[in-house]
Amino acid sequence: VQLQASGGGLVQTGGSLRLSCAASGRSFSGYVMGWFRQAPGKEREFVAAIRWSVDRTYYADSVKGRFTISRDNGKNTVYLQMSDLKPEDTAVYYCAAATYGGSVYVVKSYAYWGQGTLVTVSS
Repeated sequence: VQLQASGGGLVQTGGSLRLSCAASGRSFSGYVMGWFRQAPGKEREFVAAIRWSVDRTYYADSVKGRFTISRDNGKNTVYLQMSDLKPEDTAVYYCAAATYGGSVYVVKSYAYWGQGTLVTVSS
């Protein structure tokens, strides 16, 4: 399984970015795809998740109303549209894949991880 995250960059406060996570190596039917982030000196934290086969999404309270997770099953790609970005959103963003059964909100539920893409929001 390979997860390739891309789309990070430098943006001003209030700006937008779209992250992509290209997944390959197996069928992801039955999986949950998640985005996590890790700021310097902090633990990795949940951002958003989406079930691959049904329309169900999950968000951290800190990003609700600003971030939208979506998927394109035909392209095996998951997206994270980020709007109204704030300096506290600055972090390395990771995409991850988990099988059903564990909590979508916790790191340990995810068996596969991408390499991360850096998002920097300037004030």
